[in-house]
Amino acid sequence: MYYKIPIETSARHLHLCREDFEKLFGEGKDLTPVKELSQPGQYLAKERLNVIGPKGMFKNVAIIGPLRSVTQMEISVTDARKLGVPVVIRQSGDIDGTPGMTLVSDMGSVDLEEGIMVAKRHIHMTPKEARRMKVKDNEEVFVVTESFDRSMIYGDVVVRVSDDYRLAMHIDTDEANALSGGEEAFGVILKLFEGSNYNLHMWVEELLWGINR
Repeated sequence: MYYKIPIETSARHLHLCREDFEKLFGEGKDLTPVKELSQPGQYLAKERLNVIGPKGMFKNVAIIGPLRSVTQMEISVTDARKLGVPVVIRQSGDIDGTPGMTLVSDMGSVDLEEGIMVAKRHIHMTPKEARRMKVKDNEEVFVVTESFDRSMIYGDVVVRVSDDYRLAMHIDTDEANALSGGEEAFGVILKLFEGSNYNLHMWVEELLWGINR
């Protein structure tokens, strides 16, 4: 049994902590929701920021609410090159050792020593869906897609399980452009070797071992 997983493109965006938000938009202020997103409780905010890196900047970067415990910016590899920062691929919230940035609003600016990441591709799902697909939280899986004439297999896709999630796989704009999936893109978790999920690096090592033996 295969379960179709909707694939959504996550364009560059910011998550802000309250301290940084109030420095940029005023004490006691809060985000202004303008559009609900696919994950329950998350929304696109009216407020926007300019982001400055060592070699470039992005204007009017979207902010996703609600406010979080740490400030981070999720970008693509192409975005990292434009900003002039190293490519650091992480799960959301894991900002230790990531590049920094300057956030600028009409009221002021905030200099951050860390917070920019290329988000690791991932799937949101509920515990019930995880049981059906025989996966667990933080497991890494393959996802195979079919789209026009550009079918792909994504490796190292992290499964994230919570009752608060709605089923969807999130990829960045570089990955979405490679897929050319349109508005109805979907994938399925690919089971290898008698139904088990398989680590991509182990697979490559075994293939190379077979070639070189």
